[in-house]
Amino acid sequence: YERTCRHLARRSNSVFVSVGYRLAPEHPYPAQFEDCVTATIHFLRTAQEYGVDPSRIIICGDSSGGTLTAAVAQALVNRRDLPKLRAQILIYPFLQCVDFDLPSYQQNKGVPILLKERTITLGLRYANKDLRFLEEITKWSHIPEDLRLKYKKWVSADHIPQEFKARGYKPSPTLPFGEEMFETLRPLLSPVFSPLLADDSVVAQLPEAFILTCEYDVLRDDGLLYKKRLEDHGIKVTWCHLQEGFHGTV
Repeated sequence: YERTCRHLARRSNSVFVSVGYRLAPEHPYPAQFEDCVTATIHFLRTAQEYGVDPSRIIICGDSSGGTLTAAVAQALVNRRDLPKLRAQILIYPFLQCVDFDLPSYQQNKGVPILLKERTITLGLRYANKDLRFLEEITKWSHIPEDLRLKYKKWVSADHIPQEFKARGYKPSPTLPFGEEMFETLRPLLSPVFSPLLADDSVVAQLPEAFILTCEYDVLRDDGLLYKKRLEDHGIKVTWCHLQEGFHGTV
């Protein structure tokens, strides 16, 4: 990413800090989040040493980096000892592991590079979880009924605009709830892993956002749903949708 960051720094006339966070599986989740929070807090406190205005700091990430960006922004909303983040940039982010049957997952399940099965496999490996749950996790069977009702306020095909269902969408039946799977995968429902599941009280305090989505990307609808959540709370969102885009296009 060094070349990408250098390019963006030149084009935007900005100071860039790229966080070299520790990687799984040698360093299990949530080490990556903890590293990003630590680095962000340090830079917020020392920004002026780098000639940076602390009130103009933006955090940014793509794909799983978008997950980390959203999680860090949420983690800092109640910090009164730090400057407020100016904005967050989420580039085709992964934001939830509740519903892998959204329209974008159905339409783009076989589109390289992020195939549907690969997405779930990477998520389970990142969290150091057993791959035997690969099939069941796609049918809501890892979510108890009370949480299904709660999460469907935020994660549902009902909240996806109709034009994004034009290439086809058919709701799939859910499987019976599996207690063992829920207990095993419960950490994946944390807002650190699934920022789309953060409480309203947190989302309402988030900074302005730029969200980029791609039409041919299983994660497209994660971005659309987060855009809606932010806007529902009055957070300004600049949205860019690449009609011919795919995951990894940056």
